Amino acid sequence: MAFWKHESAIVDEGAQLGDGTKVWHFAHVSAGARIGAGCALGQGVYVGNDARIGHNVRIQNNVSVYDAVTLEDDVFCGPSMVFTNVYNPRAAVARKAEYRHTRVRQGATLGANCTIVCGHEVGRYAFVGAGAVVQKDVPDFALVVGVPARQVGWMSRFGERLPLPLRGAGEALCPHTGDRYRLSGSVLTLIEPEQPQGEPS
Repeated sequence: MAFWKHESAIVDEGAQLGDGTKVWHFAHVSAGARIGAGCALGQGVYVGNDARIGHNVRIQNNVSVYDAVTLEDDVFCGPSMVFTNVYNPRAAVARKAEYRHTRVRQGATLGANCTIVCGHEVGRYAFVGAGAVVQKDVPDFALVVGVPARQVGWMSRFGERLPLPLRGAGEALCPHTGDRYRLSGSVLTLIEPEQPQGEPS
């Protein structure tokens, strides 16, 4: 099974796209791009030469994934959200050697019209609200909103807000999945269920 593209989309020779990935109207994937399986690139999406995109990533309409941006598996990019790769751009100053890398970790959500200032990491299953401007690293499972973005809570893998303080100690369950989370200081972790022991041989 190969990738699929709309007749109006452009996928430059040399680009690598995984099985089942779909590239919709007027999108452009550059030659050096590496995109995993099962992804969806919406209308007007651009993917740069040095962009790296994992599996099952959803990129909604009018998003540009520029060079030096990495999206891990299961990332969601909302409509018209923005990545950057130069911190202090000037039209008359070449700064391609000064790109700052951005990494969005597994399962994170980037809401519509948010902006991720280059050089930062968005943690696993973090949730960036619509219109937020991220100017520093976002912790795993954190919910951030506003300009500049500030943390206001915690989110489960399923995308439900958890009843926990920003800092301190405590545990919470995701109401949909039953997943259990533990807060220690300013770090939230998923408590993986113990695997049953195998029968002795």
